[in-house]
Amino acid sequence: MRKIVVSEFVTLDGVMQAPGGKDEDTEGGFAYGGWTWPYWDDAIGVHFNDVMSESDAMLLGRKTWQIHGGAFEPMAEGDPFGDAMNAMPKYVVSTTLSDTSAWRNSTLISGNVVEEVRALKAQPGKNIIIDGSSVLIHTLARNDLIDEYRLVVYPLVLGGGKKVFPDGVRLNLRLVEAQPLPSGVVLTHYTVERPS
Repeated sequence: MRKIVVSEFVTLDGVMQAPGGKDEDTEGGFAYGGWTWPYWDDAIGVHFNDVMSESDAMLLGRKTWQIHGGAFEPMAEGDPFGDAMNAMPKYVVSTTLSDTSAWRNSTLISGNVVEEVRALKAQPGKNIIIDGSSVLIHTLARNDLIDEYRLVVYPLVLGGGKKVFPDGVRLNLRLVEAQPLPSGVVLTHYTVERPS
């Protein structure tokens, strides 16, 4: 069975909102977009490439899919990361989209998300990666469908914003690996422990 892997940039207080840019996601009045940039280290890129190489599909909420698609779909061929993102099969969860033509190789999930994701996990293949997509992650966590968390933890507290983990859900995680970087960022890999 395939694994669902959450890959996120996250603050010490669990915020994952708008890590990449000032106007990336201002929902709820969030004013701290782009908080990852002062901490860049090439090891973060290596970490992300490792996660991507173990995956052969992406599962995204509508907002994240639109943000990513808007960035990657227009890229000229020849950019290694852009080519990889555009070629990878993508599943977008939405009740408002009517088609997925805005980003190639995308399939719409608009029915019973939990059942459709269970069916995806049952297919042969590598890991299914999720980034961004806080609402989707919360739904999957509440239904015990997430297998791993690959978190890039930043040494700051923002005090509010969209979070990786949903309120009211207990998860037992086992640390597989942690790599501190000189900037204070820690690359982490956790698996979800389930009762036997």
